[in-house]
Amino acid sequence: MTSGVLDESMVRDRRARIAVGAQFLTNGALFANLLPRYPEIKADLALSNAVYGITIAAFSAGAFVAGLTAAALIRRFTSARVAVGGTVAIAVFMFVAALAPSPVLLAGALFLAGASDAVTDVAQNAHALRVQRNYGRSIINSVHAVWAAGAVLGGLMGAGAIALDIPRPLHLGVAAVLFSTVVLVAYRFMLRGPDHDDHPAAAHTGAAHRGGKVYLLLGVLALIAIAGALVEDAGSSWATLYLRESVGAPGAVAAFGYIALVAFLFVGRLMGDRLVDRFGEARVARAGGALAATGMGAALAFPSVPTTIAGFAAAGFGVATAIPAAMHAADQLPGLRPGTGLTVVTWLLRIGFLASPPVVGVIADSTSLRVGLLSVPFAGLLIVVCAGVLNVRDRAHPTR
Repeated sequence: MTSGVLDESMVRDRRARIAVGAQFLTNGALFANLLPRYPEIKADLALSNAVYGITIAAFSAGAFVAGLTAAALIRRFTSARVAVGGTVAIAVFMFVAALAPSPVLLAGALFLAGASDAVTDVAQNAHALRVQRNYGRSIINSVHAVWAAGAVLGGLMGAGAIALDIPRPLHLGVAAVLFSTVVLVAYRFMLRGPDHDDHPAAAHTGAAHRGGKVYLLLGVLALIAIAGALVEDAGSSWATLYLRESVGAPGAVAAFGYIALVAFLFVGRLMGDRLVDRFGEARVARAGGALAATGMGAALAFPSVPTTIAGFAAAGFGVATAIPAAMHAADQLPGLRPGTGLTVVTWLLRIGFLASPPVVGVIADSTSLRVGLLSVPFAGLLIVVCAGVLNVRDRAHPTR
Protein backbone atom coordinates (compact mmCIF):
# COMPACT_ATOMS: atom_id res chain seq x y z
CA MET A 1 0.00 0.00 0.00
CA THR A 2 1.43 3.38 -1.00
CA SER A 3 2.06 6.26 1.37
CA GLY A 4 -0.63 8.31 -0.36
CA VAL A 5 -3.25 5.63 0.23
CA LEU A 6 -2.18 5.32 3.87
CA ASP A 7 -2.44 9.08 4.36
CA GLU A 8 -5.90 9.12 2.78
CA SER A 9 -7.04 6.27 5.04
CA MET A 10 -5.72 8.05 8.14
CA VAL A 11 -7.49 11.28 7.20
CA ARG A 12 -10.73 9.36 6.60
CA ASP A 13 -10.49 7.65 9.99
CA ARG A 14 -9.72 10.90 11.81
CA ARG A 15 -12.72 12.58 10.19
CA ALA A 16 -14.89 9.60 11.08
CA ARG A 17 -13.72 9.78 14.69
CA ILE A 18 -14.61 13.49 14.89
CA ALA A 19 -17.96 12.77 13.22
CA VAL A 20 -18.87 9.98 15.64
CA GLY A 21 -17.77 12.25 18.49
CA ALA A 22 -20.23 14.86 17.21
CA GLN A 23 -22.90 12.15 17.16
CA PHE A 24 -22.23 11.24 20.81
CA LEU A 25 -22.12 14.92 21.84
CA THR A 26 -25.49 15.50 20.21
CA ASN A 27 -27.02 12.42 21.80
CA GLY A 28 -25.91 13.61 25.22
CA ALA A 29 -27.08 17.18 24.66
CA LEU A 30 -30.51 16.67 23.11
CA PHE A 31 -32.46 15.07 25.93
CA ALA A 32 -30.48 17.02 28.55
CA ASN A 33 -32.06 20.17 27.10
CA LEU A 34 -35.49 18.84 28.03
CA LEU A 35 -34.72 17.65 31.58
CA PRO A 36 -34.51 21.13 33.20
CA ARG A 37 -37.96 21.94 31.76
CA TYR A 38 -39.65 18.96 33.45
CA PRO A 39 -40.79 20.91 36.54
CA GLU A 40 -42.59 23.54 34.46
CA ILE A 41 -44.14 20.85 32.24
CA LYS A 42 -45.42 19.17 35.41
CA ALA A 43 -46.86 22.48 36.61
CA ASP A 44 -48.37 23.43 33.23
CA LEU A 45 -50.17 20.08 32.92
CA ALA A 46 -51.13 20.07 36.63
CA LEU A 47 -49.70 16.57 37.11
CA SER A 48 -49.68 14.84 40.47
CA ASN A 49 -46.41 13.24 41.57
CA ALA A 50 -47.70 9.78 40.69
CA VAL A 51 -48.93 10.77 37.21
CA TYR A 52 -45.72 12.72 36.61
CA GLY A 53 -43.59 9.69 37.53
CA ILE A 54 -45.56 7.38 35.28
CA THR A 55 -45.49 9.88 32.43
CA ILE A 56 -41.76 10.46 32.36
CA ALA A 57 -41.12 6.73 32.76
CA ALA A 58 -42.51 6.41 29.22
CA PHE A 59 -39.07 7.36 27.90
CA SER A 60 -37.43 4.35 29.55
CA ALA A 61 -40.34 2.14 28.52
CA GLY A 62 -39.94 3.14 24.87
CA ALA A 63 -36.22 2.49 25.05
CA PHE A 64 -36.76 -0.95 26.56
CA VAL A 65 -39.39 -1.96 23.99
CA ALA A 66 -37.42 -0.80 20.94
CA GLY A 67 -33.90 -1.69 22.04
CA LEU A 68 -33.71 -5.16 20.48
CA THR A 69 -34.64 -3.87 17.00
CA ALA A 70 -31.35 -2.00 16.66
CA ALA A 71 -29.18 -4.84 15.30
CA ALA A 72 -31.60 -5.64 12.48
CA LEU A 73 -31.93 -1.96 11.56
CA ILE A 74 -28.15 -1.51 11.51
CA ARG A 75 -27.66 -4.56 9.29
CA ARG A 76 -30.34 -3.23 6.94
CA PHE A 77 -29.45 0.47 6.82
CA THR A 78 -25.88 0.73 8.33
CA SER A 79 -24.95 2.21 11.71
CA ALA A 80 -24.26 5.69 10.31
CA ARG A 81 -27.74 6.08 8.82
CA VAL A 82 -29.49 4.61 11.85
CA ALA A 83 -27.55 6.82 14.29
CA VAL A 84 -28.25 10.01 12.36
CA GLY A 85 -31.87 9.15 11.57
CA GLY A 86 -32.48 8.18 15.21
CA THR A 87 -30.99 11.45 16.42
CA VAL A 88 -33.27 13.50 14.18
CA ALA A 89 -36.22 11.47 15.49
CA ILE A 90 -35.20 12.18 19.10
CA ALA A 91 -35.07 15.90 18.26
CA VAL A 92 -38.55 15.80 16.69
CA PHE A 93 -40.21 13.88 19.53
CA MET A 94 -38.46 16.01 22.14
CA PHE A 95 -39.96 19.11 20.50
CA VAL A 96 -43.39 17.42 20.41
CA ALA A 97 -43.05 16.68 24.13
CA ALA A 98 -42.43 20.37 24.75
CA LEU A 99 -45.76 21.21 23.07
CA ALA A 100 -47.81 18.31 24.47
CA PRO A 101 -51.12 19.60 25.90
CA SER A 102 -51.93 16.49 27.95
CA PRO A 103 -50.08 13.80 29.92
CA VAL A 104 -51.14 11.15 27.39
CA LEU A 105 -49.56 13.01 24.48
CA LEU A 106 -46.52 13.84 26.59
CA ALA A 107 -46.08 10.16 27.48
CA GLY A 108 -46.53 9.20 23.83
CA ALA A 109 -43.86 11.66 22.68
CA LEU A 110 -41.46 10.51 25.40
CA PHE A 111 -42.11 6.86 24.54
CA LEU A 112 -41.16 7.48 20.90
CA ALA A 113 -38.17 9.61 21.93
CA GLY A 114 -36.99 6.78 24.19
CA ALA A 115 -37.45 4.21 21.43
CA SER A 116 -35.43 6.40 19.07
CA ASP A 117 -32.75 6.90 21.70
CA ALA A 118 -32.33 3.15 22.30
CA VAL A 119 -31.76 2.47 18.61
CA THR A 120 -29.47 5.49 18.26
CA ASP A 121 -27.43 4.40 21.27
CA VAL A 122 -26.62 1.01 19.74
CA ALA A 123 -25.96 2.48 16.29
CA GLN A 124 -23.55 5.18 17.48
CA ASN A 125 -21.64 2.66 19.59
CA ALA A 126 -21.49 0.22 16.67
CA HIS A 127 -20.07 2.98 14.48
CA ALA A 128 -17.58 4.06 17.13
CA LEU A 129 -16.36 0.47 17.47
CA ARG A 130 -16.03 0.25 13.69
CA VAL A 131 -13.84 3.37 13.73
CA GLN A 132 -11.89 1.86 16.64
CA ARG A 133 -11.15 -1.26 14.56
CA ASN A 134 -9.64 0.97 11.89
CA TYR A 135 -7.53 2.77 14.49
CA GLY A 136 -6.26 -0.48 15.97
CA ARG A 137 -6.41 0.98 19.48
CA SER A 138 -9.06 2.01 21.98
CA ILE A 139 -11.10 5.15 21.32
CA ILE A 140 -14.49 4.08 22.70
CA ASN A 141 -13.94 5.65 26.13
CA SER A 142 -13.14 9.05 24.66
CA VAL A 143 -16.39 9.21 22.67
CA HIS A 144 -18.32 8.25 25.80
CA ALA A 145 -16.53 11.14 27.52
CA VAL A 146 -17.79 13.40 24.73
CA TRP A 147 -21.32 12.13 25.45
CA ALA A 148 -20.92 13.24 29.08
CA ALA A 149 -19.73 16.64 27.90
CA GLY A 150 -22.79 16.86 25.66
CA ALA A 151 -25.07 16.10 28.61
CA VAL A 152 -23.47 18.93 30.56
CA LEU A 153 -23.85 21.26 27.55
CA GLY A 154 -27.51 20.36 27.14
CA GLY A 155 -28.22 20.87 30.83
CA LEU A 156 -26.56 24.28 30.74
CA MET A 157 -28.56 25.24 27.66
CA GLY A 158 -31.77 24.27 29.43
CA ALA A 159 -30.85 26.13 32.58
CA GLY A 160 -29.84 29.19 30.55
CA ALA A 161 -33.11 29.16 28.61
CA ILE A 162 -35.06 29.09 31.88
CA ALA A 163 -32.96 31.90 33.35
CA LEU A 164 -33.54 34.03 30.23
CA ASP A 165 -37.26 33.19 30.27
CA ILE A 166 -37.12 31.74 26.74
CA PRO A 167 -40.40 29.95 25.91
CA ARG A 168 -40.14 26.17 26.01
CA PRO A 169 -41.19 25.59 22.35
CA LEU A 170 -38.63 28.14 21.09
CA HIS A 171 -35.83 26.76 23.25
CA LEU A 172 -36.41 23.11 22.32
CA GLY A 173 -37.19 23.93 18.71
CA VAL A 174 -33.84 25.70 18.33
CA ALA A 175 -32.06 22.82 20.09
CA ALA A 176 -33.75 20.29 17.79
CA VAL A 177 -32.75 22.17 14.63
CA LEU A 178 -29.22 22.87 15.89
CA PHE A 179 -28.34 19.31 16.86
CA SER A 180 -30.11 17.76 13.88
CA THR A 181 -27.94 19.96 11.67
CA VAL A 182 -24.82 18.85 13.54
CA VAL A 183 -25.46 15.14 12.92
CA LEU A 184 -26.52 15.68 9.30
CA VAL A 185 -23.21 17.46 8.65
CA ALA A 186 -21.31 14.79 10.59
CA TYR A 187 -22.91 12.04 8.49
CA ARG A 188 -20.87 13.18 5.47
CA PHE A 189 -17.69 12.10 7.29
CA MET A 190 -18.88 8.85 8.86
CA LEU A 191 -17.74 5.53 7.39
CA ARG A 192 -19.67 4.27 4.40
CA GLY A 193 -20.88 0.81 3.48
CA PRO A 194 -21.94 -2.17 5.62
CA ASP A 195 -20.63 -2.41 9.16
CA HIS A 196 -19.96 -6.12 9.34
CA ASP A 197 -17.47 -6.78 6.51
CA ASP A 198 -14.51 -6.56 8.92
CA HIS A 199 -16.48 -7.48 12.03
CA PRO A 200 -14.55 -9.91 14.29
CA ALA A 201 -17.69 -11.87 15.16
CA ALA A 202 -18.62 -12.54 11.54
CA ALA A 203 -15.90 -15.07 10.86
CA HIS A 204 -16.44 -17.12 14.03
CA THR A 205 -20.04 -18.23 13.99
CA GLY A 206 -19.67 -21.92 14.63
CA ALA A 207 -17.37 -23.12 17.41
CA ALA A 208 -18.43 -20.77 20.17
CA HIS A 209 -22.08 -21.24 19.31
CA ARG A 210 -21.82 -25.03 19.59
CA GLY A 211 -20.26 -24.71 23.03
CA GLY A 212 -22.98 -22.36 24.21
CA LYS A 213 -20.45 -20.33 26.20
CA VAL A 214 -21.26 -17.26 24.18
CA TYR A 215 -24.57 -16.81 26.02
CA LEU A 216 -22.90 -17.12 29.41
CA LEU A 217 -20.27 -14.56 28.39
CA LEU A 218 -23.00 -12.25 27.10
CA GLY A 219 -24.87 -12.50 30.40
CA VAL A 220 -21.77 -11.69 32.45
CA LEU A 221 -20.94 -8.73 30.19
CA ALA A 222 -24.49 -7.48 30.74
CA LEU A 223 -23.90 -7.70 34.52
CA ILE A 224 -20.82 -5.47 34.16
CA ALA A 225 -22.83 -2.92 32.18
CA ILE A 226 -25.72 -3.04 34.65
CA ALA A 227 -23.26 -2.54 37.54
CA GLY A 228 -21.94 0.58 35.81
CA ALA A 229 -25.51 1.81 35.35
CA LEU A 230 -26.27 1.23 39.05
CA VAL A 231 -23.38 3.51 40.03
CA GLU A 232 -24.29 6.22 37.52
CA ASP A 233 -27.92 6.17 38.64
CA ALA A 234 -26.91 6.37 42.31
CA GLY A 235 -25.27 9.68 41.50
CA SER A 236 -28.12 11.14 39.48
CA SER A 237 -31.01 9.84 41.63
CA TRP A 238 -29.67 9.79 45.19
CA ALA A 239 -26.41 11.71 45.70
CA THR A 240 -27.98 15.12 46.30
CA LEU A 241 -30.75 13.71 48.49
CA TYR A 242 -28.32 11.65 50.58
CA LEU A 243 -25.93 14.54 51.15
CA ARG A 244 -28.73 16.89 52.11
CA GLU A 245 -30.97 14.68 54.26
CA SER A 246 -28.60 12.05 55.65
CA VAL A 247 -25.25 13.84 55.87
CA GLY A 248 -26.57 17.37 56.56
CA ALA A 249 -24.99 19.26 53.67
CA PRO A 250 -26.50 22.64 52.68
CA GLY A 251 -28.55 22.56 49.49
CA ALA A 252 -25.90 24.21 47.32
CA VAL A 253 -23.20 21.87 48.59
CA ALA A 254 -25.38 18.75 48.31
CA ALA A 255 -25.36 19.03 44.51
CA PHE A 256 -21.62 18.35 44.49
CA GLY A 257 -22.13 14.63 45.08
CA TYR A 258 -23.63 14.26 41.61
CA ILE A 259 -21.25 16.82 40.11
CA ALA A 260 -18.25 14.93 41.53
CA LEU A 261 -19.47 11.60 40.12
CA VAL A 262 -20.15 12.98 36.63
CA ALA A 263 -16.95 15.02 36.53
CA PHE A 264 -14.76 12.07 37.48
CA LEU A 265 -16.70 9.78 35.15
CA PHE A 266 -15.74 12.23 32.40
CA VAL A 267 -12.09 12.34 33.50
CA GLY A 268 -11.94 8.56 33.77
CA ARG A 269 -13.23 8.15 30.25
CA LEU A 270 -10.77 10.71 28.91
CA MET A 271 -7.94 8.68 30.47
CA GLY A 272 -9.58 5.33 29.80
CA ASP A 273 -8.34 4.67 26.27
CA ARG A 274 -4.66 5.05 27.20
CA LEU A 275 -5.10 2.91 30.29
CA VAL A 276 -6.92 0.21 28.31
CA ASP A 277 -4.28 0.19 25.58
CA ARG A 278 -1.54 -0.22 28.19
CA PHE A 279 -3.11 -2.59 30.71
CA GLY A 280 -6.11 -4.14 28.95
CA GLU A 281 -9.83 -3.74 29.58
CA ALA A 282 -10.05 -6.45 32.24
CA ARG A 283 -7.32 -5.02 34.49
CA VAL A 284 -8.60 -1.46 34.18
CA ALA A 285 -12.19 -2.51 34.93
CA ARG A 286 -11.09 -4.68 37.88
CA ALA A 287 -9.00 -1.87 39.40
CA GLY A 288 -11.81 0.62 38.78
CA GLY A 289 -14.39 -1.62 40.39
CA ALA A 290 -12.17 -2.01 43.44
CA LEU A 291 -11.74 1.78 43.63
CA ALA A 292 -15.50 2.34 43.41
CA ALA A 293 -16.19 -0.28 46.10
CA THR A 294 -13.54 0.90 48.56
CA GLY A 295 -14.07 4.63 47.94
CA MET A 296 -17.83 4.59 48.33
CA GLY A 297 -17.65 1.93 51.06
CA ALA A 298 -15.36 4.14 53.12
CA ALA A 299 -17.62 7.15 52.53
CA LEU A 300 -20.64 5.21 53.80
CA ALA A 301 -18.70 3.83 56.77
CA PHE A 302 -17.44 7.29 57.80
CA PRO A 303 -20.15 9.70 56.61
CA SER A 304 -19.31 13.38 56.31
CA VAL A 305 -19.74 15.93 53.56
CA PRO A 306 -16.12 15.74 52.27
CA THR A 307 -15.86 11.94 52.46
CA THR A 308 -19.22 11.46 50.77
CA ILE A 309 -18.35 13.78 47.88
CA ALA A 310 -14.99 12.02 47.56
CA GLY A 311 -16.77 8.66 47.62
CA PHE A 312 -19.03 9.59 44.72
CA ALA A 313 -15.99 10.93 42.83
CA ALA A 314 -14.16 7.62 43.36
CA ALA A 315 -17.24 5.71 42.22
CA GLY A 316 -17.55 7.74 39.01
CA PHE A 317 -13.85 7.43 38.20
CA GLY A 318 -13.86 3.73 39.04
CA VAL A 319 -16.69 2.69 36.72
CA ALA A 320 -15.78 5.05 33.87
CA THR A 321 -14.63 2.30 31.50
CA ALA A 322 -17.04 -0.43 32.60
CA ILE A 323 -19.92 0.20 30.20
CA PRO A 324 -17.74 0.96 27.13
CA ALA A 325 -15.64 -2.15 27.85
CA ALA A 326 -18.73 -4.36 28.17
CA MET A 327 -20.09 -3.00 24.89
CA HIS A 328 -16.76 -3.55 23.13
CA ALA A 329 -16.42 -7.13 24.37
CA ALA A 330 -20.05 -7.97 23.54
CA ASP A 331 -19.61 -6.61 20.03
CA GLN A 332 -16.76 -9.08 19.43
CA LEU A 333 -18.43 -12.23 20.76
CA PRO A 334 -18.18 -15.10 18.27
CA GLY A 335 -21.23 -17.18 17.53
CA LEU A 336 -23.57 -14.19 17.21
CA ARG A 337 -24.55 -12.17 14.16
CA PRO A 338 -22.61 -8.89 13.97
CA GLY A 339 -24.24 -6.25 16.15
CA THR A 340 -26.31 -8.70 18.18
CA GLY A 341 -24.05 -8.81 21.24
CA LEU A 342 -23.82 -5.03 21.42
CA THR A 343 -27.59 -4.70 21.02
CA VAL A 344 -28.39 -7.19 23.79
CA VAL A 345 -25.94 -5.68 26.30
CA THR A 346 -27.12 -2.14 25.56
CA TRP A 347 -30.74 -3.28 25.97
CA LEU A 348 -30.09 -5.12 29.25
CA LEU A 349 -28.02 -2.17 30.49
CA ARG A 350 -31.24 -0.19 30.72
CA ILE A 351 -32.43 -2.62 33.39
CA GLY A 352 -29.90 -0.96 35.69
CA PHE A 353 -31.39 2.46 35.10
CA LEU A 354 -34.96 1.15 35.38
CA ALA A 355 -34.48 -1.02 38.47
CA SER A 356 -32.02 1.00 40.53
CA PRO A 357 -34.30 3.87 41.73
CA PRO A 358 -37.12 1.66 43.07
CA VAL A 359 -34.74 -0.92 44.57
CA VAL A 360 -32.67 1.67 46.40
CA GLY A 361 -35.86 3.47 47.41
CA VAL A 362 -37.44 0.34 48.90
CA ILE A 363 -34.28 -0.45 50.87
CA ALA A 364 -34.06 3.17 52.04
CA ASP A 365 -37.68 3.16 53.21
CA SER A 366 -37.22 -0.07 55.18
CA THR A 367 -33.79 0.83 56.63
CA SER A 368 -32.01 4.02 55.53
CA LEU A 369 -30.68 5.63 52.37
CA ARG A 370 -27.18 4.99 53.70
CA VAL A 371 -27.92 1.27 53.57
CA GLY A 372 -29.61 1.63 50.18
CA LEU A 373 -26.46 3.19 48.75
CA LEU A 374 -24.52 0.03 49.54
CA SER A 375 -25.62 -0.78 45.99
CA VAL A 376 -22.61 1.29 44.85
CA PRO A 377 -19.84 -0.74 46.55
CA PHE A 378 -21.78 -3.89 45.64
CA ALA A 379 -21.73 -2.84 41.98
CA GLY A 380 -17.99 -2.18 42.22
CA LEU A 381 -17.38 -5.66 43.65
CA LEU A 382 -19.55 -7.17 40.92
CA ILE A 383 -17.31 -5.56 38.29
CA VAL A 384 -14.22 -6.92 40.06
CA VAL A 385 -15.64 -10.45 40.04
CA CYS A 386 -16.84 -10.33 36.41
CA ALA A 387 -14.00 -8.34 34.80
CA GLY A 388 -12.19 -11.44 33.53
CA VAL A 389 -14.72 -11.90 30.72
CA LEU A 390 -13.49 -8.66 29.17
CA ASN A 391 -10.59 -10.71 27.82
CA VAL A 392 -13.18 -12.10 25.41
CA ARG A 393 -10.86 -12.03 22.41
CA ASP A 394 -8.38 -14.33 24.15
CA ARG A 395 -11.22 -16.63 25.25
CA ALA A 396 -12.74 -16.66 21.81
CA HIS A 397 -9.47 -17.45 20.03
CA PRO A 398 -7.40 -19.56 22.47
CA THR A 399 -5.04 -20.80 19.79
CA ARG A 400 -3.75 -17.33 18.94
